[in-house]
Amino acid sequence: MSTTQIQRAGPPPPPPARKAEGATWREPDRRPLGQILIEMGACGPDQLGDALAAQASEGERVGTVLVRMGYCTGWDVCRALAQQFGLPCLETLKPDQVQDELVEQLPITYAKTNEVLPIRHDEEMDELHVVAGDPMRLFGLDDLAQVYGSEPIVTLMPSETVRDLINTIYSKRTKDVDLEKKEDTLDEEDEDLLHASAEDAPIIRFVNGLIFNASKEKASDIHIEPGDKEVIVRYRVDGVLKEVRKAPKAHLPSIIARVKIMAGLNIAEKRLPQDGRIRRKIAGREVDMRVATVPVSHGERVTIRLLDKSAVMLDLDGIGIAPDQLRLIREVIHRPYGIYLVTGPTGSGKTTTLYSALSEINTPDLNILTVEDPVEFQLPGISQVQVQSKIDLTFAAGLRSFLRHDPDVIMVGEIRDKETAEIAIQASLTGHLVLSTIHTNDAATGVTRLVDMDVQPFLVASSVVGLQAQRLVRRLCPHCCEAVRPTREELGELNIVADDFYAGRSCLKAPVRDAEGNPTAPVAPKKYKLPPQGHVWKAVGCSECNGNGYSGRTGIYEVLMMSEEIRRLTIRNASGAEIKEAAVALGLRTLRDDGAYKVLCGVTTMDEVMRVTAEEA
Repeated sequence: MSTTQIQRAGPPPPPPARKAEGATWREPDRRPLGQILIEMGACGPDQLGDALAAQASEGERVGTVLVRMGYCTGWDVCRALAQQFGLPCLETLKPDQVQDELVEQLPITYAKTNEVLPIRHDEEMDELHVVAGDPMRLFGLDDLAQVYGSEPIVTLMPSETVRDLINTIYSKRTKDVDLEKKEDTLDEEDEDLLHASAEDAPIIRFVNGLIFNASKEKASDIHIEPGDKEVIVRYRVDGVLKEVRKAPKAHLPSIIARVKIMAGLNIAEKRLPQDGRIRRKIAGREVDMRVATVPVSHGERVTIRLLDKSAVMLDLDGIGIAPDQLRLIREVIHRPYGIYLVTGPTGSGKTTTLYSALSEINTPDLNILTVEDPVEFQLPGISQVQVQSKIDLTFAAGLRSFLRHDPDVIMVGEIRDKETAEIAIQASLTGHLVLSTIHTNDAATGVTRLVDMDVQPFLVASSVVGLQAQRLVRRLCPHCCEAVRPTREELGELNIVADDFYAGRSCLKAPVRDAEGNPTAPVAPKKYKLPPQGHVWKAVGCSECNGNGYSGRTGIYEVLMMSEEIRRLTIRNASGAEIKEAAVALGLRTLRDDGAYKVLCGVTTMDEVMRVTAEEA
């Protein structure tokens, strides 16, 4: 079939006897796609009208809109397109039905861009059998004919199925790349050789494999670390580092150059740190990567932070906040003014919490502005500004400018200096709600941190309405956890009353309370179950969690509201320890207390809570 035949959607040649089992063949149908779908019974006229209206405003194809709106399936659209273009169609195909040697000759970027994959080459009949997800992207079939030396025979499949098949097939090639098999040596000082090696296929597959497998294992960071004799690659999965690969030291310049090319960095600059970004679709998901390089004693080190936008839940109900704390947070974010601060170390989920809060209050009657470094998620209906230090667009400059744009809610990525703190306080005192983060270990020391920035204590007391500290703990794998009976000493370290715990009574010294102030029983979230009475869960490890015993992370939280007693201590310039002691007396549940509640709910383990809250010991 030639390119001209595809473009004109003319009658194709007779279906080959060797076409994939289950494929169907139809004559070309010149009617619009929507009319064909209605005749097939895949959607109704009203649904098609809704899709056409959405198509006019969004510019997407009508079939894509119908699938996105849930009016029909991808297979329905595929059958209709096959009827319209006169092509055979197929619903599914197993990876082992694809000839591996064909994939070696076709770059993955070409396959994904055109949604095509060669599956079988019949040299005797001079035919190349190809599956495709979009008949409008088949204008490059002449390229396939030149590469394989045979005429392409096209079978349509649903676009999503083709993309999944491409990811599955190519992942087999990337995950097993071994740089030890590459015999040529590289000279770190030879610039020309460095450029050549960066384009070498094994290096490209090695780096692509690192990124693909990191995304598959849900790693948050990739660390490429040069040693004396070899390059070590480590992933951070659920907050814990683990070594995954090694490569000969001779390949370090090639690996670093490849990452720099992908991130748009200067590959000739080895003496200074550099920062860049990579945006890729991996297995159909949008993944944003922040790349940082720095010269170290044995070469250059690279850290790649992965942000899978499709996997992040921006919902206060879904990030693990206990019901009583959630009531306090919702009360604050619906206030017309004041400052609410989220504290914690880097990588503790502070930005996700703030985005979740913004998503909840994001309504047409509120003007919401943010200044961030960097903008990690695009929130519809919210104006977001990214810090640009090179042109003096700092947090303070952005915040000062916001006040001239009549905002209702302002989010500041981080309060890190006196100027930003003072402008945030003035904004809150003049009728704006300000959400921000600050780097402290707990909620109480967030107050003293502002005072340490030379902000007047009375201004802190009058503007701050609440502070929230948080950490991330690993969630148990629900497929392999095991019940164990903890000792009294272990229970005591988590502020759990042993006698009440063994008897199945309310046992937390700082329990979760309902709206009336009564202690509530632990509730296991979806996919989890409460441990047996007198027991807690222990991590084991299975094939579902790669032997870790944990799968994913959830938050533990400490929410401190500014009461009159806390304000008096703030004005008196009391220490963080004094403020925390007073807050606990008023009912504050600390990070460790909330961690203990998560243990009783069957979400995590005692060891994990103790590891994350070690500073409270």
